[in-house]
Amino acid sequence: MLTRPLTRWQWRHLLPTMLSLCMCTGAWAEPLKVCVSEDSPPQSNVLKGKATGFDIRLAQAVADAAGRELKIVPFETEYEKESTLSQEVNALLSSGLCDLVSGFPLLTTDLGPATRPNARVPDHPGAKRKRDRPFVALGELVASAPYQTNTFGVVQSPQQPPVNTLMDLKDRRPGAVTGTLAGTLISVYRQGVLRKQMVTLSQRENAWTALESGRVDSLLMPTAAYDAYKLLHADSPLALAAMRRPIGLNLGFVTLASTPLGLLDITNQVIAQSMADGRMQQWALQEGLSWSPPTTPAISNGPSLQSLMTD
Repeated sequence: MLTRPLTRWQWRHLLPTMLSLCMCTGAWAEPLKVCVSEDSPPQSNVLKGKATGFDIRLAQAVADAAGRELKIVPFETEYEKESTLSQEVNALLSSGLCDLVSGFPLLTTDLGPATRPNARVPDHPGAKRKRDRPFVALGELVASAPYQTNTFGVVQSPQQPPVNTLMDLKDRRPGAVTGTLAGTLISVYRQGVLRKQMVTLSQRENAWTALESGRVDSLLMPTAAYDAYKLLHADSPLALAAMRRPIGLNLGFVTLASTPLGLLDITNQVIAQSMADGRMQQWALQEGLSWSPPTTPAISNGPSLQSLMTD
């Protein structure tokens, strides 16, 4: 117990030790900056400065494990000829705006060295007009372990029988949206066994209206689309059948190869632990996300119609 104030000499020799201790405990560490999609509920949503969603929960767990404060950086991307999602995400990381980006599709073609030398960052808080944004030299993208996989599910009108395979739609009126992978799958499934009963919908039509009106009684679609719809229409009687069909595309965090390895190690540990102890499933339930565990391979070439056609 100190009974007298420390002298200047004592402070000078004690301060480095105190600084080292603070840095080891993360007390003075830089915030962990995680970029998330601004409007993609229930994965992530940032409205009036408040961030919610499944990805936010997972990012907070990573920040807690790293002993760092979490800083969420929302971004909004538009698909344009001059850039791709992977290039814009790379620019976010390479510019130092974030340390990790969540919800990234783990495609072989989008990871590794950049396919172009530079790109502009996408829209984010504080960004200049796009034409005034500088081009950022791009680095090499590396991914974390996957934390979920994208799936198709069957959304159906009330009181319909259970759906365990697409064959259960044989005596129904399934909708098939033209120009979509889900619509094509309905059309070609088992050499067209569902084609006679299916109802073709154009991309301009409202598929939800077709379901609600009874024009179709079931519709194959990404479960993420149903989750987003249900958040806006909590009283809707439309239900998601138990069947889940992975499409061969996982989601994970992405960062730069130059990022200290410790961050990726911590991220992977949090992903593994939260899946093992049930926290990830609980976060998904609380956020209204139809979560499915990652599939193998962790990083793929993307969905193929051939793989989807097998039960």
